[in-house]
Amino acid sequence: MKKFIETIKNIFKIEELRKRIVYTFLLILVYRFGCFVVLPGIDASMLANLQSNTQEGLVGLLNMFSGGAFASIFALGVMPYISASIVIQLLGVFVPYFRKLQMEGESGRKKMNQMTRWLTILIICIQGPAYMAAVHNQIPSAAFVAVNQLGWSNFMFNIVSTIILMAGSMFVMWLGERITDRGIGNGISLIIMIGIVARLPYALIAEIQEKLSTNNGGLLLLIVELVLWFFVVVAAIALVQAVRRVPVQYAKRVIGNRQYGGVRQYIPLKINAAGVMPIIFAQALMLFPLIFSRWDATRGLAATLGNYRGFWYNLIFFILIVVFTYFYTAVTVNPTMMSESMKRDGGFIPGVKPGKKTVEYLDGIMSKVTLPGSIFLGIIAILPAIATILGVSNAFASFYGGTSLLILVGVVLDTLQQVESYLLMRHYDGLMKTGRLSGRSGM
Repeated sequence: MKKFIETIKNIFKIEELRKRIVYTFLLILVYRFGCFVVLPGIDASMLANLQSNTQEGLVGLLNMFSGGAFASIFALGVMPYISASIVIQLLGVFVPYFRKLQMEGESGRKKMNQMTRWLTILIICIQGPAYMAAVHNQIPSAAFVAVNQLGWSNFMFNIVSTIILMAGSMFVMWLGERITDRGIGNGISLIIMIGIVARLPYALIAEIQEKLSTNNGGLLLLIVELVLWFFVVVAAIALVQAVRRVPVQYAKRVIGNRQYGGVRQYIPLKINAAGVMPIIFAQALMLFPLIFSRWDATRGLAATLGNYRGFWYNLIFFILIVVFTYFYTAVTVNPTMMSESMKRDGGFIPGVKPGKKTVEYLDGIMSKVTLPGSIFLGIIAILPAIATILGVSNAFASFYGGTSLLILVGVVLDTLQQVESYLLMRHYDGLMKTGRLSGRSGM
C-alpha cells in the first residue's frame, strides 16, 4: 500500500503528466454529461425502464459501447468512426492506392484520417435512420413529444434526429482526438472503455442485491462468482499480453571510429494480434438469422440461431471467431513487410535465410500461435452466455468475457503503459515492483 501511495505521488509530481490526466478527466466528464442529454422531442421520463429492452441487436451493441446512452445525443458514440477506421484499414491491404498512402508516413496518415472522417459521416447517414427506427420500436409513441404535440411527421423527426446524432458522434470523435493529442492514452479507446465501465457499478450492485436477497447460499454464490470473475480477468490479461518473441540479429557495421548494430533484438508476435475485431465481426454476422423470423417456415430456425444461450448459437459464434481471428491476423500482420524491413536494416533471423525463407518462417509462426489465441478468444467470447446459464444476471455476465472485458483490459493496460513511460523518463519507479508493463497496439 505504501508503494502504491508513493507511485500516485510521483505521478502528480510530474507537471506534464498531471496536466494530461486532468485534461483527460475533464473531457471524459463532458462526454458522460452528453450521454444523459436526450434527443430533443423525446420525453426523457419514459426512458427510465427501457434499458432492459435494449440489450440485443444494433441498439444493444451501440448501447454497450456508449455506456447506456440510449436515445441521447451521443447514442451512436464512436462506433461509426470505428467502423470507418476498419474499412480504411482493410482498404490499405487490398487497394494499392491506400497501401501507398500507408507507406508515405505522416502525410499519408493525414490523408487517410481525413478519408476516415468523411466515411464516418457516410456511415452515420446509414446507421442514424436505422437507429431511429429501432428507437421508434422500443419507445411508446406517447414519448415522441415533437410528433404528438408539435405536429411533426415521423420522417421530419427522424431527419432532424439523425443530424443531431451525426453532430454528437462527430463531437465525440473530436473529444477522442483531443484526448489522444493532449491527454493520456488513446482517446477513442478510452471513450469506449468509459462507456463500458459506466455500466459495471450498476451491474455489480444489482448482482449483489439479487444474491443477498436469497436464503439458499446467496452470499456463498456471490463470493464464488467474484472469484471466478477475478480469474477470468487474469486470463483476459494473459491473452492480451501474450507474445511470441522471434530473435533478430543485426549485422555489425563500422562507420569511422564508431560501431553500429551487432545486437540481438526481438519481434513480438502477439498471440491475439486481431484484438476484439473477430468478436465484433462474428456478432454482426450472428444478427443475420433474425431475418428468417419473418417467415413461418424458418421461424424455428431463427429462434434456434438467435438464442444466445443456446448450444448452436454459441458453437457457430465460436467457429466464426476462430475463422475471423485467422482472417484479421492475415490482413493486419504482413510477414513480407516485416522481412523487407529487417533486410533493409541489416537484420536477419538466426538460422533462417533472408527473403522468402524469412517470410515463410514468420508466416508459419503466426499460424501456430494464432490457433491457441483464436480458441482462447472464442472461449472468452462465449463465457457471458455460460455465466448466464449458471445463474449470473445478464448485466453482470457481460463482464465475464466478450468484447466488454477485452476492451476494458486492453485499454487499461495501454493507458498504464503510457503513465509508466512518463515515470521512467523522470527516473521514478514504474507502476510495478518488478518488471515492466507491456501494452498493446490498436483497439
